[in-house]
Amino acid sequence: MDRRQLMSAAAIGAAGAMMFAPVRGFAAESAAKRPAESFVAAKDGTALFVRDWGAGQPVLFLSGWALPSDFWGYQMLGLARKGYRAIAYDRRGHGRSTDPGRGYDHDTLADDLAAVIESLALDGVTVVAHSMGGTEIARHFARHGGRGIARVALVGTITPFLMKGPDNPAGVDPAMLAEGAALIARDFPAWIEVNTPPFFTPDTSPAMVRWGQTMMMSTSLLGAAQLAAANFATDFRPDVRRITAPVMLIHGDRDVSAPLALTAQATAALLPQATLKVYQGAPHGLPLTHVERLTGDLLGFLGGG
Repeated sequence: MDRRQLMSAAAIGAAGAMMFAPVRGFAAESAAKRPAESFVAAKDGTALFVRDWGAGQPVLFLSGWALPSDFWGYQMLGLARKGYRAIAYDRRGHGRSTDPGRGYDHDTLADDLAAVIESLALDGVTVVAHSMGGTEIARHFARHGGRGIARVALVGTITPFLMKGPDNPAGVDPAMLAEGAALIARDFPAWIEVNTPPFFTPDTSPAMVRWGQTMMMSTSLLGAAQLAAANFATDFRPDVRRITAPVMLIHGDRDVSAPLALTAQATAALLPQATLKVYQGAPHGLPLTHVERLTGDLLGFLGGG
C-alpha cells in the first residue's frame, strides 16, 4: 500500500470513528449499566431475546409476522442516536428467542409482551409495532389494560380483521388464505419468494431484499404456520376498541399484505383519536424501504423531531 493509499485508509477510518462515536443516550450512565442484549423469561419459561440500546424515554419495537427484532434496526439506531432508549425483542420462535413448540396464540403473545414490559420496568413506554405486532398490542390492552404503555404507533398494521365474512365484506376470501397457508406448510421459502416483490419498492437494493428474506427463513415453521392462521381468522375489533393510549398509524397505499382500507383505515375508524399517515406508493416493508421518513415520523410522534 503506497502513502496515498495509507492516507486514504486513515481518512476513511477517521470518518468511521466519527460516525460511530458515542452520542447522547449511548454514553448515559444508566445505559452503561444495562446489557445491550439479554433474555426475559415468559410466563411459561420461554426465553425471549431482548436488545436494548441507548438511554432516555423508552420505545419498544414489535416486529411483524415471521420477522425478528433485527427488522427494526434502522429505526432503533435513529432513535437511540437522538437520546431515546430503543428496545426490541424476538417473539417466541423468532430470531434468538427459544421455540417452545407452544404458545403461538395471541393471548400468550400478549402475556409475553407484558412480561417484557414488567421485567424491564418500562413505564410510559411508546410501543411501535409492524404488521401483526399491532395484534399483540391490541390484545395486551384487552388482556392487561395496556399497563405501562403511554403511546402506540402501528406501522403496516393487520388489525382489525382480515378475513371476509358477513360483517366484513371487504375482507380476504378464506379460500385465498387457505392456499397461502398450504404453501407455507409445504414450501416456506417458496412462499417468501412469491411474496417478496410487493413487500419492497422497485428501487430497494438486492442486498436489502436478500436480508429480509433471510430474516424470515430463520423463523420457526410451527410458529409461522400457527400465527399465520391465527392472524387471518381472529377478529381483533373488540381488542382494538380497548386501546386507550394515543395512536398513530402509518401505512402505505400500495400495501398488498395489509390493504389500506381493510386495515389501517378500518383500525382508525375504531379509534376516534387516532392519527393516520399514508405513504403514497409505499409497500408493507416500510421499516426497510422508508427508513428516514419513518424514523422522522416516529420522532415527531415522540415529541423529539
